[in-house]
Amino acid sequence: MNALTDRSQVAAAVQRALDVSPITDIHTHLYPPQLGRLARTGIDELLTYHYLVAELFRVARDAIDTERFWTQPQARQADLVWEHLFQRRSPISEACRGVVTCLQALGLDPAQRDLSDYRKYFAAATPEQQLARVLELSHVRTVVMTNDPLDEVEANLWQAGAGRDDRFQAALRIDPILCAWSQTGARLRAAGYDVQPDLSAATFGEVRRFLDEWIRRLRPVYAAAALPPSFRFPDEALAARLLKHCVLPLAKEHGLPFAVMLGVRRQVNSTLRLAGDGVGWADVAALGNLCAAFPDNRFLCTVLARENQHELTVVARKFPNLHVFGCWWFMNTPSLVAETTRMRIELLGHSFTFQHSDARVLEQLIYKWSHSKTILAQVLTDKYVDLADSGWPLRQHQIEREVTGLLGGAGWQFIAG
Repeated sequence: MNALTDRSQVAAAVQRALDVSPITDIHTHLYPPQLGRLARTGIDELLTYHYLVAELFRVARDAIDTERFWTQPQARQADLVWEHLFQRRSPISEACRGVVTCLQALGLDPAQRDLSDYRKYFAAATPEQQLARVLELSHVRTVVMTNDPLDEVEANLWQAGAGRDDRFQAALRIDPILCAWSQTGARLRAAGYDVQPDLSAATFGEVRRFLDEWIRRLRPVYAAAALPPSFRFPDEALAARLLKHCVLPLAKEHGLPFAVMLGVRRQVNSTLRLAGDGVGWADVAALGNLCAAFPDNRFLCTVLARENQHELTVVARKFPNLHVFGCWWFMNTPSLVAETTRMRIELLGHSFTFQHSDARVLEQLIYKWSHSKTILAQVLTDKYVDLADSGWPLRQHQIEREVTGLLGGAGWQFIAG
């Protein structure tokens, strides 16, 4: 097979690879239809996504009372978002453009601007039909959920024997244990676990018992927690002690990677509810300390602040038990995805997972992956052209193999150990 020699050939090869490579979305908040109302889908869910709600209150805070907004039916909330962000203004932000991309991909005319017709379209499909359509359009083969055993609604579904869907893999989320121990400890005691506020050895054992039960029930591919900028390791704070004495030994025992998601500041503006969380500059050195202190554990990591991206990438070069994944939340912005991905390729080669969607609504898989893959095509074309100009022969099959790795293959290899 002839080597690819000019930019047009390289660009075409990269695009072919992106077109045929299956995607693993390694971090989402999506659920299969059998989990009922946890599985969000449809135009009203798209329009009331918390990114859009935050934008709505920026442009219409004098016209819409925040407290009253939350008392409105979801359809009315969606109407307000549509009016202020799509009718009165061009939907130019990334979150707004994402809705337009979804409508177009699903065969709906964005220029029509008729919510009633869009609602009819979504109402006509069964949840399973819509899931199949979205997975086909987005090229996503596997979705990794976020599963919180301390969420009463979700826990009840799993305990009742909710059906499994092989396209959806579990991830055990333990933020409440690490970041809200006083409330979580009380809930565990009420559920029959003999835990105490002072985190005695017996308490660590009971927390491990709780987590072990849920690992066996969910069969997760990793455990995870979103940690605040104040997180340090080593440290005598509760989160660090729980990780050291409980979570990481149990993860090692089960062969589970632990995903550290650094830099979220919860409820900066509580009136916005889910839209009220913010970002802070995290201590990435704490991650390196974890990797050094627990060399037999595997760590996944994504960070929320742009200012942390370079240090995270350098830390990943030093610790083979660390795998970097995606551009999380506020980082999932085209200009920042491009900048971050270029830097990661230059420092890590292909040994990271390019992206995850963090999607909360099924149809978001369409736009989040479409927009991200456009950026990846541009970055990879530039880097492969640089490599060809340096004298290295490029082959289509090599590019396809490496793109498959960036879209999830490298992540699965790391998770498997």
